Amino acid sequence: MFEIQKTIKRYAGLSVLSMLSVGLTITAGTACAQAEKWPERAVKIIVPAPPGSAPDGLVRMFAQKFSVMWGQTVTVENIVGASGNIGTDRAAKSPADGYTLLFNTMGPISVNYTLFKGKLPYDPVKDLAPISLIAKMPNFVTVHPKLPVNSVAELIALAKKEPGKLRYGTAGPGTTQHLSGELLNLRESIKLTAIPYKSSAQMTTDAIGGQIEIMFHNAPVVLPHIKSGALKALAITSATRSPSAPDVPTMAEAGVPNFEITAWFGFMAPAGTPRPIIQKISADAAKVIAMPDVRDSILAKATVPVSSTPEEYAAFIQSEIKKWSEVVKLTNMQVD
Repeated sequence: MFEIQKTIKRYAGLSVLSMLSVGLTITAGTACAQAEKWPERAVKIIVPAPPGSAPDGLVRMFAQKFSVMWGQTVTVENIVGASGNIGTDRAAKSPADGYTLLFNTMGPISVNYTLFKGKLPYDPVKDLAPISLIAKMPNFVTVHPKLPVNSVAELIALAKKEPGKLRYGTAGPGTTQHLSGELLNLRESIKLTAIPYKSSAQMTTDAIGGQIEIMFHNAPVVLPHIKSGALKALAITSATRSPSAPDVPTMAEAGVPNFEITAWFGFMAPAGTPRPIIQKISADAAKVIAMPDVRDSILAKATVPVSSTPEEYAAFIQSEIKKWSEVVKLTNMQVD
């Protein structure tokens, strides 16, 4: 009798294990089937930046290519506000079915994690799934032509002579403009005054008009104004000079080593999006980046095209969160 009971229990256990195995197989099969059919309707990409901005220009180029590749309409929705947090949160809380994607900017995914001190309505690590890194974009350090400086060293000397008088613009807390100004303050023991703006466009207008003396901004925005003479470039915040502005030195060449601040952009999806769909989008993004017209367009904006696997992008995001959390704490950056 005892042996019969043992046999029944053994077979019952095997039955449970078999059922679990079948369930996992069905789940995996369903995910693969979803990826094979995806997309069956329009795909929306949320970008937490305004129309006409650098990330907006990048994502629209990808949306056009994806639409052709996927045979479906791919739309771009600009959702701005709260330093990019509103649009990022909207994407994070969207259905995890592959039909809503996020073209993420650097701040809401890395800097704001520490800057907002647990006040974010989303967790960039837990609520979003990385797909692929797309591009890295440095800032140019620019000044109004009437400012009597022609190098970063001269700018620092003037700032030390007149602490707090020189102003620089930011398009919001945690933006690369904000990080650049505060890090330069920290590194060189100077006091540049941050002037916040509701939009990058207004900040640029005031920089050209002389309402602010200094602006740290990305190449697509400032290059035309540098070439026209409306702004004077002192340095670029990348490790190497840009082919688009070969005469502009790096910050290291200008006398400020280890001052690399590069905005970065990529694709993410709501956490829980089927893995095969994530992998398909990542592979297709790599194909788009490899297209000569896309690479040429990105490079022309003094921006570096890159691609990555979802795993590589996840590791990169973790490293950026660590890097900028240290900077935020050292500079005592705060938001109201």
